[in-house]
Amino acid sequence: MESLSLAFTGGWASGVNAYLVVLVLGIADRVGDVAGIPDVLGRWDVLAAAGFMFAVEFVADKIPYLDSTWDAISTAIRPTVGAVIGVLLAGDATSLDQAVLGVVGGGTALLSHLVKAGGRLAINSSPEPVTNVTASVTEDLTVLGVVWLALEHPQLAAAVAAVLLAVGLMMLVVVGRFVRRGWRRWKKREPVPT
Repeated sequence: MESLSLAFTGGWASGVNAYLVVLVLGIADRVGDVAGIPDVLGRWDVLAAAGFMFAVEFVADKIPYLDSTWDAISTAIRPTVGAVIGVLLAGDATSLDQAVLGVVGGGTALLSHLVKAGGRLAINSSPEPVTNVTASVTEDLTVLGVVWLALEHPQLAAAVAAVLLAVGLMMLVVVGRFVRRGWRRWKKREPVPT
């Protein structure tokens, strides 16, 4: 149950900021030698790569429209990282357990990535950069908090991640309806006479 909770939480967080998840889990393993975290995440080369990519994402995520481009590129990366973390958390489990945890991690990462990317597209319709910076910092702090919580209380962190995922998906559906309604109104409007 603990591995499933960690895979779900890690997957959700990876969909928002995969590099921060690897960095936090790796540092926690390196500093605290946490039993549930695979040692490979605490290797210096993994930490260096995750730290560098987190720094790049930290900057790119705060610039309007560049963040959406970064999200498009990350569509393949974030779910893959979530799936890999799920498989790594399975440890020496049977192949079915590894597959289930990989699917949970990757599937959850894909859903949370779609929520993040969709939300950012909506935020980019605002012409000022404050909302992007605020959204990015809030996402980073939330990922940090949820992953840190998962190290001590995996089931509670999974519940928090599930609520955040559900709320995000509901918000995405509502925003999608407004966009579709606006698009239909725009298409029906009368052309301007020349």
